[in-house]
Amino acid sequence: MEEVKAFNRAALEYDKWFEEHAKWFSSELAALKLAVPKTGKGIEIGVGTGRFAGELRIETGVDPSEKMAEVASKRGIRVFKGYAEDLPIPDGSFDYSLMVTVDCFLQDVAKAFKEAWRITKPGGSIIIGMIDKSSPLGRKYHEHKKDNPFYRSANFHDVEEIKNLLEEAGFQDFNFWQTLVNAKEEILEEPIKGYGKGGFVVIKALKKVDKK
Repeated sequence: MEEVKAFNRAALEYDKWFEEHAKWFSSELAALKLAVPKTGKGIEIGVGTGRFAGELRIETGVDPSEKMAEVASKRGIRVFKGYAEDLPIPDGSFDYSLMVTVDCFLQDVAKAFKEAWRITKPGGSIIIGMIDKSSPLGRKYHEHKKDNPFYRSANFHDVEEIKNLLEEAGFQDFNFWQTLVNAKEEILEEPIKGYGKGGFVVIKALKKVDKK
């Protein structure tokens, strides 16, 4: 896959982005912290270089990029090589799963969410951090994605699309937070409830216990 090749070629460059855009990273992290459980065993699907997992104290991740996984491993994260659509993880292994700006790189979003449902314990949760295609920031990313080696082949979604796919996978009881409302300049922002204004949206949903 072209995305994996791009991340393998420029893993360190990708990781450096978080330092060069520290206020955006901190704003996204603040929103995620409202959703990620403080207890329980979690996994980040599409862990990348482990920036979010490291800050959120998630010890396990999955990623198809060997070079990205090498960086994450140095942050103390155990990384399994694999794709979100076919996770090398047994059923019901984790209390929660996390995906941050992963949906836009997936070949099959619906299948990836079903896999996340499979590896999550009954009553557990999924947390999605995403660029909202409908937001000013999302439109900016889409317009300039051909100039970005990482987002060149990205397919951004809006919140309703992702919510519907999560429901189809068996998740329910949704909560939403948003940040990066100001798309023109990088400032530290406090997350707010809901969606529709922020460029970065966090979705949390629970796994149905009674799904057949």
